[in-house]
Amino acid sequence: MANRRLAPAAEQPASFAFSPENADWAKGQIEKYPEGRQASAVIPLLWKAQEQNGGWLPQKAIEAVADELGMPHIRVLEVATFYTMFALEPVGRFWIQLCGTVPCDSCGARELKDYLHHRLGAPGHVSADGNFSWLEVECLGACCNAPMAQINQDYYEDLTPDLLGKLMDDLAAGRPVKIGSQVGRTSSEPLGGADTLADTSLFDGSRVGAWRKRFEEKEAEGDSEQGKAEAASSEQRAAAEPKPARPDAGRAVETPATDAPAQRTAVGESPIKASDKVDAADGTKSTTAPASPTAPAPVTIAKSEAAGAEAGTQSSLPRNEPPPQPVASGISADVDDAQPVDTKDSASKTLTAKPSTSRSSIPRKGN
Repeated sequence: MANRRLAPAAEQPASFAFSPENADWAKGQIEKYPEGRQASAVIPLLWKAQEQNGGWLPQKAIEAVADELGMPHIRVLEVATFYTMFALEPVGRFWIQLCGTVPCDSCGARELKDYLHHRLGAPGHVSADGNFSWLEVECLGACCNAPMAQINQDYYEDLTPDLLGKLMDDLAAGRPVKIGSQVGRTSSEPLGGADTLADTSLFDGSRVGAWRKRFEEKEAEGDSEQGKAEAASSEQRAAAEPKPARPDAGRAVETPATDAPAQRTAVGESPIKASDKVDAADGTKSTTAPASPTAPAPVTIAKSEAAGAEAGTQSSLPRNEPPPQPVASGISADVDDAQPVDTKDSASKTLTAKPSTSRSSIPRKGN
């Protein structure tokens, strides 16, 4: 890629101003945007200024666009130096922008670049007759038909060095040239022509409503003598060779008989069996385990207390008395609650008292 710099001062014009026609056009472009958003028209105005100046942007044109939009000059210069669509130096009558990114490079863009070097010289150099100049640019978006180049405002695709040379000769001589693919490719179809959707009736509209026609033909065929004969034959075959019915298809063939109240009622029996009534009236049997008689309540309580005795020691307190309140935390078990405690001897008594198992009586570090 070439450096994006302004042309030398010797090639810069002294001034630039839009022509009356281009000034009106620029005013219409600016009016497309709301108040305070006039800077959005910077690219269209730069493009028109380049077109008016013979295909390249001088410094005065960049400054004129900035003044028209109320932008700092450096902001518009940033835009002009970023996009390769803006030529910052004089160009030939036919400005060739050769794509050099990966798809085109893989398909032969290097050979095209060597050819332009040999015929025109370094990028940015204008030929002696003033007809051509060229520049390698980034992707131009025609990767399917690589390699390609943009000459002025038109794309020329599927190029080879020979095809590019012939194209340049025709342009210089003023002969008509073919825009787009140079090998007869239509749009971006595969080389050699399309091999899918070859039937034009799939997309030219001739098959719209074809389904209705097929149904009408089928119906007319059914009304014909041949259709009636086929229908009668099918009916006779179905009567002579009926398919066996399979009501139990997908189900178990043999199912156990149920003895539910609804089935007993259906055959004229009592909904509830006599044995069920007897089992329901017997209070010694549990509904959950009919074979095991329920033990009397005193026996159950005795068994529960015996199980508790095995698990731990039973309390000796009578059942009709409430349990005593627990001893306050921090008081030794050997201190008599009925006797007053002397505060002077409390420290010595605490040291000689029996250690308590409470958590608060455990000495802490530093005591």
